[in-house]
This record gives sequence, C-alpha cells and structure tokens, in this order.
Amino acid sequence: MKEEVFTLNAPDPIGPYSQAIKAGKFLFLSGQIPLIPETGQIEVGDIKVQMERVMKNISAILESADMNFDDVVKVTIYLRDLSNFSDINEIYERYFKKPYPARSTVEVKDLPKGSGVEIDIIAYKD
Repeated sequence: MKEEVFTLNAPDPIGPYSQAIKAGKFLFLSGQIPLIPETGQIEVGDIKVQMERVMKNISAILESADMNFDDVVKVTIYLRDLSNFSDINEIYERYFKKPYPARSTVEVKDLPKGSGVEIDIIAYKD
C-alpha cells in the first residue's frame, strides 16, 4: 500500500508528482531543489545557501512522515557543477552522521528552474 506524504513546510510540487510516497516502511522523496516553500521561488545565493534550503525542505518532508535524517538509507545528489562537491559536503555533514547513508553524486547539464543542486532520498523506518 502506498500513501502520499505532503507538508506545507516544503515546496509544492512543480509538476505531476508527490513530495514523497510512503510504501510500507520506506519513504521515497522526490527530488528537492532549493525552492522557498512560501514563495515557490529559488533561494538566491551560492551553492551552500541552495544546499541548506534543499536540506531544510527534505527535513520538513521527513518530519511530516514521522522520520528524520537518521532514517535515510540512500541519497542521490545532482549538481550542475561538480566543482561544488566539497561545498555541498560541508552542509551535508551537518545533517547526516555515521553510519552515513549510501550516496551517489552526479553532475548534470541542467536542473529545474536553474537550480545548482537537486537531491532525492530513500528513508526506512522499522
């Protein structure tokens, strides 16, 4: 059985998808870009500012499903510029602790609304 997860504390989807879907003990979050929930606009600033906004949005969705970053088992990070790798890691380490979730980081040509970063995750809560 699957269930939609939605919170007003994260951006509304900008297309035909859900913020997240809970399927059994798993939670699958759609890719989050640095949208400000109240305005739907991209957070203005460097990659660290954008990364911080993405992590806040993910946190809000996790909380709405009664989960947190400790429940995350897989992270995929999409970057427009892989030279920002160390900057995103700096922010990432504020939210995750050991044992870190499995992770992939890939450079892409472009992201929605010109974002510098997009992250999707899978969480599991027993």
